[in-house]
Amino acid sequence: MSETFDLVVIGAGPGGYVAAIRAAQLGLKVAVVEKRATLGGTCLNVGCIPSKALLQSSHLFEQAGHELAAHGVVVAAPTLDFAQMMKRKAEVVGATTKGIEFLFKKNKIASFNGLGRIDKAGAVSVLGADGAVKDTLATKNILIATGSEVTPLPGVTVDEKKIVSSTGALELAAVPKRLVVVGAGIIGLELGSVWRRLGAEVTVVEFLDRIAPGIDDEITKHFQRALAKQGLKFKLGAKVTKAESSDAGVKLTIEPSKGGAAETLEADIVLVCIGRRPFVDGLGLDKVGVTMTPRGRIQVDAHMQTSVPGIYAIGDAIDGPMLAHKASEDGVACVETIAGQKGHVNWDLVPSVVYTQPEVAWVGKTEEQLKQAAVAYKIGKYPFTADPRSRANGATEGFVKVLADKGTDKVLGVHIIGAEAGTMIAEACTAMEFSASAEDIGRICHAHPTVSESIKEASLAAWDKPIHL
Repeated sequence: MSETFDLVVIGAGPGGYVAAIRAAQLGLKVAVVEKRATLGGTCLNVGCIPSKALLQSSHLFEQAGHELAAHGVVVAAPTLDFAQMMKRKAEVVGATTKGIEFLFKKNKIASFNGLGRIDKAGAVSVLGADGAVKDTLATKNILIATGSEVTPLPGVTVDEKKIVSSTGALELAAVPKRLVVVGAGIIGLELGSVWRRLGAEVTVVEFLDRIAPGIDDEITKHFQRALAKQGLKFKLGAKVTKAESSDAGVKLTIEPSKGGAAETLEADIVLVCIGRRPFVDGLGLDKVGVTMTPRGRIQVDAHMQTSVPGIYAIGDAIDGPMLAHKASEDGVACVETIAGQKGHVNWDLVPSVVYTQPEVAWVGKTEEQLKQAAVAYKIGKYPFTADPRSRANGATEGFVKVLADKGTDKVLGVHIIGAEAGTMIAEACTAMEFSASAEDIGRICHAHPTVSESIKEASLAAWDKPIHL
């Protein structure tokens, strides 16, 4: 402990590495402890970035085989160079993680490879794979940014060969003939889409009677129809009770969630995607007295400080949506507070995106949440079939839905299903952050022809009437 840091961050994912960079920009002496050999955490190494690389590649493969002829582009049936596709994915990941290494050097952030353990407020040990202490770091503040891990499914053992997690699903040696996805959340639907486009027969098994929990119901129904048209099959209201793996593949026993006769599904690969849980094992939280919530997350105050002064936590380790960008905003706000500024995150306006085709994106309240809260609201909708740029692009699937307060016209939620939903939702986030009304958005001049004109038209529809419908 020859030197003392102002801040030691445990975890170098989107929350931890962003927090470290911002802290260094504010003049703090920063160290980061990361268990992986590369920086970036789950998201950059085995999550957001590699999955998006495969989503893009598989989308282009799908377009080449089925969509280009309508544009007058006639090509022979495409063949899949699977090795090249996976090589490109690895290159995208490598370039991204190397970019973080560069930023750490640029900002003079010390990096330690190993598991972080909090010995007490002001002291962090760096452990090797054998559990031995490699380094001990003295620090004024500690920030826990350890992210999350895959939630296990009782009775089903993930071997990352035939029964895989999202990590294993990104490293398959070949396109499976039959893939069963257990869990119809965002990760399961995205990865299921990847392998369906590349030729797999995909069946999604979901415990609930709907896909994509948390998304506005009207959007969800349209979303499921769109995915079904693409070839995904759904078994909703069903649970997996048994999995038997052999050289021939995997036999899954499923039965209705509410009880009933069991049936068997056979697959080459089974992908288990039933959610994620905070990764806090081995941090020593119980020994230093950090209070946990009933759901197993770290309890923090409005400034992300735990029950122990000088120890903070962000991202998936605390309450809120388990999203990379939410963790990044947590990290910035937390270290700005540590540095004496006034960091803030509006957790009510964290956008969510599903990167399938069509994409789904939303921010704010769903219609169901407004009904439950007895809020009087009005709805404005605009289909992409009425948008000139969407017609020109040949991407008219979906619509924009704007929910506004019936009395004040303040926008309460925006929900989009369509080809560029993930990009378009940023406008809604900005407008809602400044408490915009539907009329405000409707009166903003949007470039023509652009897909984002649909947000303008849906806002006009919520306020009064759209022009082009």
